This record gives sequence, C-alpha cells and structure tokens, in this order.
Amino acid sequence: MAESRNNRDAQPWSLRRRQHELTALERTESLFALSNGHIGIRGTLEEGEPRALPGTYLNGFHEQHPLPYAETGYGDPEDGQTMVNATDGKIIRLLVEDEPFDVRYGETTSHERVLDFRTGTLARSTEWISPTGRRVLVRSQRIVSFTQRAVMALRYEVWPLDADMQLVVQSDLLANEPIAPQSNDPRVSVALDAPLVPEFADASEYHAVLNHHTRNSGLRMAAAMDHRIETPHGLRTDISAEADLARLSLAVDVPRGERLCVTKYVGYGWSARRSAPALRAQVDAALAGALQTGWEGLLEEQRDYLAEFWSAADIELHGDAELQQAVRFALFHVLQAGARGESRAIPGKGLTGPGYEGHAFWDTETFVLPVLTYTMPEAARYALRWRYSTLDKARGRARLLGQRGAAFPWRSIDGAECSAYWPAGTAAFHVSADVADAVSRYFAASGDSRFDAGYGTEILVETARLWHSLGHYDREGNYRIDGVTGPDEYTAVADNNAYTNLMAQRNLREAARACSRNPRVAGVLGVDAQEPEAWSEAADHMFVPFDEAIGVHQQSSEFTAHAEWDFDKTGESDYPLLLHYPYFDLYRKQVVKQADLVLAMYLRGDAFDARQKEHNFIYYEARTVRDSSLSAAPQAVLAAETGFLDLAYDYFAEVCLTDLNDLHGNVSQGVHIGSLAGAWTSVVAGFGGMRDHDGYLSFAPRLPSALERLTFRLRMRDSLVEVQITPDWATYRLLSGEPLELAHYGDPILVTPDEAVSKQVPPLPGSARPEPEQPSGRRPRRRNTRA
Repeated sequence: MAESRNNRDAQPWSLRRRQHELTALERTESLFALSNGHIGIRGTLEEGEPRALPGTYLNGFHEQHPLPYAETGYGDPEDGQTMVNATDGKIIRLLVEDEPFDVRYGETTSHERVLDFRTGTLARSTEWISPTGRRVLVRSQRIVSFTQRAVMALRYEVWPLDADMQLVVQSDLLANEPIAPQSNDPRVSVALDAPLVPEFADASEYHAVLNHHTRNSGLRMAAAMDHRIETPHGLRTDISAEADLARLSLAVDVPRGERLCVTKYVGYGWSARRSAPALRAQVDAALAGALQTGWEGLLEEQRDYLAEFWSAADIELHGDAELQQAVRFALFHVLQAGARGESRAIPGKGLTGPGYEGHAFWDTETFVLPVLTYTMPEAARYALRWRYSTLDKARGRARLLGQRGAAFPWRSIDGAECSAYWPAGTAAFHVSADVADAVSRYFAASGDSRFDAGYGTEILVETARLWHSLGHYDREGNYRIDGVTGPDEYTAVADNNAYTNLMAQRNLREAARACSRNPRVAGVLGVDAQEPEAWSEAADHMFVPFDEAIGVHQQSSEFTAHAEWDFDKTGESDYPLLLHYPYFDLYRKQVVKQADLVLAMYLRGDAFDARQKEHNFIYYEARTVRDSSLSAAPQAVLAAETGFLDLAYDYFAEVCLTDLNDLHGNVSQGVHIGSLAGAWTSVVAGFGGMRDHDGYLSFAPRLPSALERLTFRLRMRDSLVEVQITPDWATYRLLSGEPLELAHYGDPILVTPDEAVSKQVPPLPGSARPEPEQPSGRRPRRRNTRA
C-alpha cells in the first residue's frame, strides 16, 4: 500500500513519519528497523505497545524443526531452520501519574519518528495528553552500534509540560514475548512457542542479565542491560530478575520543565559452544565497553563509521528528490544487513523481520555482495568467509545427491539445506555458481591474495567439480547441464538453463585460473594437471540454447516452443501467479516469474552481442511478470543498456520504492535486502553502464530524461573513483589511491590524482523505437504522485 508524500517527506538523508498510524505498524516497524548485521531490532515503540510484530534478532540464532512432507523422498532435507525472536531489550514503559503512556489512549498532539542515514539513529518525539489531562513530552533515540557490534543503546527522556508529576519508568529484558504465529506449519509454530529455555537470571543495582538456550538447535544466548539515570532528585529504584523477565523500576517526582533521562545499554551474545557463564562474561564485557564509551561516544563512533561508508557508497541524484531519499534508504539497509555479520550469513530480510524464516539465499552473492565489494570490501570478504565455513556441508549435500564438489543450499541459516521444495530448492544448482561468481568478483576488485589462497580457490575448485559432475557431452560435442532450475522459478527442472550454463562456464574457467595462481593450494585439494584442463574444455563447449527461427536465446532448451501464457485473461488480482495457478501449468508455458536470461545478459554480458541483447530483452519483457522483488533491478540494467532509458528509470523507481511503498504487500515481514541492493545496481550498472568482466572496470553511462546529473563512487583495489554523469558528459575522478585504468565506451582511460577525465556521452544509435511491451497489467509500477 503506497503512503502519501505528506506522511513521508522526501528528505535526502532521513526517513520521517509525522503521524502515528496504527494500521501501518507492521510496515513502519520494518522500515525503521536498526541493525548492524549482528543484532537487529524492529522499529517498535519503546513502550512495547501498541505494536504489530515485535522482533529482536541475533544473526544465526535459530531453532530447528522437522520439515513437512506428505511423502518423503531420497535427498529431502529433514530439518528446517527458523530465526528466533530473541530477548527484547528495548522496552521502556512509562507511567504518568499512574496512567500508562499509550498513544491509543488520551490525545497525541504531535508524533514524529526519524530514521537518520548519516547518524544511524532512530529518533522519536511524542507530545501526549493523558486521559486525565496530564501533558508530557517524550523523546527517545536508539542505535545499534556499528563499532561495538554486541551493543544496542537508547536514550529515553520525559518532560512534564504543565505540572509537576510523578513518573514511573520500567526498563525490561523480556524473553519469549508472545507473538502471532508466522507460519501455517504447526511444527514451526510449536518450535517457536516460547523457544527460549531459561538457564540463569540475575539483577543488582541498575544491571541485569538473562541466559537462555534453544530446545533443538542447541544454541545458547545471553542478554544484559545496564543504565545511567539523570533526574532532579528523589529517585527510588528497584530491580528484579526471573526466568524470562528482568525489570528495573524507577519512580521520581519531576518538576514541570525539568526532565527524567534514562540511558539504557543492552549487550547480546550467543554461541553453539560456549557455556552460560562464558556468555554472561561476554555480554558484561560488551556493556563495560559501552558504558566506558558513553552515550555521546557511541553516537560519535556511529557518525564516523557512516561517514566512511557514505564516502564510498553515496549516490547523488539531481532531478528526483523522492528517489534520492529512496536510494539512500536502500543503501543504509544494505549496510545494516552486512556491516558486522562477519562470521554469519546475510539473510534475505536482513535482521528486520521474520520473513523467509531468517534464511539466506543466492540474493546475497548476486545482489548484495556486488554493492559491498565496491563500497565495503571487508564486509564482502566476511560474507564470503561465512560461505567458506559452510563448505563441508555443501560437500556433504553434493555427495548425498550423487555429485562431486560442493552444492550450496537454496536457503539456509547455518549452511545446511532447509528448503523442502525440490524444484525451487535442490534443483537450483545455480546457487553454487553464484557463490563462485561473488568470489571471483571480490578477488578481482580487491586483489586480496590471502583470501584467494586461503578461501576463494577452494570454493572455486569445489564448485567447478560440481559442474563437471552434473554436466555431460552430447552427441554433437556440446556440454549440457540438464534438469535444473534457474532464477526463474516458473520454469523448473529444465535442461540447459542459459543462466546456469553461462554462470557455470565462468565458474569452470575461474577455477582453472585460481589453480594456476595457487598451485600449492590446488595440490592440497588433490587437483592434478588434467582436472583444470577438463574444466576449461567443458567451459569451451558449454551449450547455450538459441532459437534460430525467431533469433533469440532460449531461457532453457525448448522454452520458446512452449505455449504462450494467456495474459489477457489474467487479472491483476491473479498475481502472484504461484498463488492462483498450479505450478505444472506455469512450468509448461512461456511465463517468467523473474528476470532469468535478462540477468544472465547483465552478469555474463560478455557472452552476448548488442543485437542479441536487444532482441532477447524485448522478447522476455513481454513474458516476465515480476512476481519476485529481484526482477526489476536486472530489467532496469538491460533496459538502460539497450537504450530504453525511461523504461529503465521506471524499473529503477520500482526497485527503490518496493519497501517504502510496500509494492509487494509483505514489507511487514521485513525489508527486501536483495531488492534494496538492486537500487545500487540499477544506478551503477544501469545508468552508469559499469561492467566488471575479467576484473576490468568499464563504463557506458547514459542518463534517463528524468535526471539532470548522477554521481556515484566505487572502490577498486586501493583506489576510490568517482563517476559523474550529465546528459552529454561523463567525468571520472580519482579521490584516493593509485592511478586506475578504466574504459569509457570501450576506450581506455587512466584516472590519476592530477586531474579528472571528462568524456563525451555518445548519442543513442539508430532511430526511435517503440518501447518493449510488458504482459497485460504488469508494466513497471509508477511512483505514487499523490499531493
């Protein structure tokens, strides 16, 4: 549901809400979520109520439960994994002269919440008149620290506005908070009904700690809180702790015009191996560090961290204030998802909600890691090291499926496959090539030889072995990979999915190169001289289906021979199709859930010529319904490359506003991190025309008519380069580091510290063409323009 501009001012560096909408709680709780990749807290009010879906998440902290099958089959994963709502430490309840502060009662004369992208804070200001006429001003500010990753902190301030008042504050640690079931599977509901088993509780002075463990996954966590209190005089406090609740209560008489200020620090820790005492010591140490830094110190660290991020990641748009805000919102949430995950995955929803049960998908490597690779390479390295840590599970999965090498899971929290659905899960082998692609891109962009030798080469070797095991040569000498599902889940268990084959081709070649760079590592992995040769041979003969009759590549073998979907008889209420039509009917028709071959033309653009890209794009535009939030970004990129710039801009707008305008109707379950990362992709790869084939950066920039100027930055090796685009010129500047060789429309250029390089943007070739057609009712979703 789109929200009016009056309620969401298009501020360039913040997201603001100026009224309290009880019907929009689930959406705003996701949009206002704070995270550092290690801890995530949804944007619920400090008072705990009203609320829609409370959530506090620790990356990787999950429960296991049996997966449902009507009839089990060989190779089906046995256990599912679901992210657990951990102990909530942000609750601060307020009583004003014995009346609970609650915006559902009395009168709220003003209410504003602001998510600030430069300070990394969520601020709130509410003026409230109680049912008996007591008037107070409540302000709060919270952060999840990027620099002290185990720490969340908040400041809560109350001013009596028209009389002296007694104020009572209750600051809680609350475990096993009851929430509505998020799954229709009763086994999941049972597993998540009070999932935390208490182990230890203690409280003294202003400090409290709770220890819990999960029943099935064997994980243990601790949460601790401490406080600093500023008040005029007459403070009375009491603290207690029991199995699932620790509470500090404080009562004080506050004169009119003065304030009560409570600063709360919360520390979190979890482990599969450490004891309860060790975790208590860990969170106490985290709190000690936070208290020593202090509230102002934490805010300063947060600002400095974000200033460093924005120096490399910021995108400046001139000509569209709404999308300027939206693209920075997107980048901020991508940062929050990946900044300090370190040894953990980057879930599809980040740590903003329970959607997808907290699972990580191929979205991470294909959509999120390119952003991090070119803006925060350290975060990309950590995400890839998490994949490396799961390599043994991927090897085991491949063996179970009768293959060599490593088969990375379709969806997982700890690296084990937990998708029960064969076509969209196990058959989606492209995930392994996506991981390999991210490894190769990171190495090319960073030059990180230690990562290459210590982690990357082994991933590339084991994924190459998978492709050499899965594929075979046909009678014509083509190398085929049959019976797989590509990115488009409406075409399942198909032969020679073009995306899969092309990504496998790159995987095989990159593995051979890695073995050549790191012969010692190759020897340890048992790679003989013949194996890389066999990989290269298979890559050279990789089959990519092409329909000669109509002159387009086929998404998979025989795809263009399938019957067409009847879009004229498909109403808007019939989307997404998977909820209204049987899968078997989708599988046998030319209907595409999300960009598949189009995504291949972006990531493997070196395998297509310009004419093929244009013909392919037009053909698949007419068949792609975008029932996935991951579709619009690659469509924006190829629309821009093929010269349909206004269409690209419409897709870019859809990407940027997917969550802000809740275009898929499910932002209540968390934001879409892959789609948000696609905002960067749409700009940098779309309008900037950036490609990184073979580790060499090239640009073919061009602006849509809606933009006057566009500026973005990239890190490459140890250099930071800025690209500024106007309708007629592109200017390349080296902001720091060593001189860098780039290409502008194929012409080499060298950027140095001495001066910027400006190059003319060539006009679009050829005459005007009609815009590609989309399926009936599936044109790009235009932005909300209500006044």
